[in-house]
Amino acid sequence: MIQATALLLPARVQERTRKIVRRTRGRRHGPITRLMSPGDLGRVLKPFVFLDLFDMEAASFSGFGLHPHSGIATLTHLFEGSVRYEDTTGATGVLPEGGVEWLKAGQGAWHGGGAGETGRTRGFQLWVALPPEHELGPAESVYQAPDEVARDGAARVLLGAHGGAASSLKAPAPMNYLAVRLTAGASWRYQSPAAHTVAWMAVGKGCLATPERVEAGELVMFEPANTAIDVFAEADTEFVLGSAVAHPHDLVTGYYSVHTSQASLDAGERRIEEVRARLQAAGRL
Repeated sequence: MIQATALLLPARVQERTRKIVRRTRGRRHGPITRLMSPGDLGRVLKPFVFLDLFDMEAASFSGFGLHPHSGIATLTHLFEGSVRYEDTTGATGVLPEGGVEWLKAGQGAWHGGGAGETGRTRGFQLWVALPPEHELGPAESVYQAPDEVARDGAARVLLGAHGGAASSLKAPAPMNYLAVRLTAGASWRYQSPAAHTVAWMAVGKGCLATPERVEAGELVMFEPANTAIDVFAEADTEFVLGSAVAHPHDLVTGYYSVHTSQASLDAGERRIEEVRARLQAAGRL
């Protein structure tokens, strides 16, 4: 099957495209598939340390109550549907299809959410490990409407830059994160900056050749190289792609937190407990 699929890309393209070196379907928990976590591929693909693919019906989704993070930033993007959100920076609202939720937890913040409007909701949530100069900084959140998300052709630029477009979000380190939608038969190319030795892709819908076949529900890791990633959509396909300079720090993990040292993790968890006490006093937990 893979050999037949590879023929969909010209031989000259197959020779120079970036090769896949690992792939996974992660672990599924109901409507959520955990494709990467800090205990597995996150240690190889850092600063990208966690990725969930979610696909759920609003009527059966009870939501996520307020829960804490520190030392990371989370980015949620929806390919379909909507979700409600709130966080302890004071933000609350509904994130629509095509929108972006960015929470830079830093020293510690809480957020949560649930079903938005009725119907199906599909998308990805990513965690990014923060470098030492950001991991204990103030929490901040940004919620972008679809028309506020930079675009270059088929790609929405969620972080970093691609082609003629650049995200208005300030990435904590050199990285790109794109959400791409292709119609069946379309080709697309991504050329990462030379220093981006980390690169991966996860497909949420459809299937593509790059030149090996990658199907819905899979995450693939590419070799560390400067060559482009070439994609051919075998069906209508949606995927996310990340590339970055490798995160040179250890991953020291708590239940909801990722830091570069035990001392930073301890500081983040103390801050989380301070916020917890305020939320309980206000009757929000």
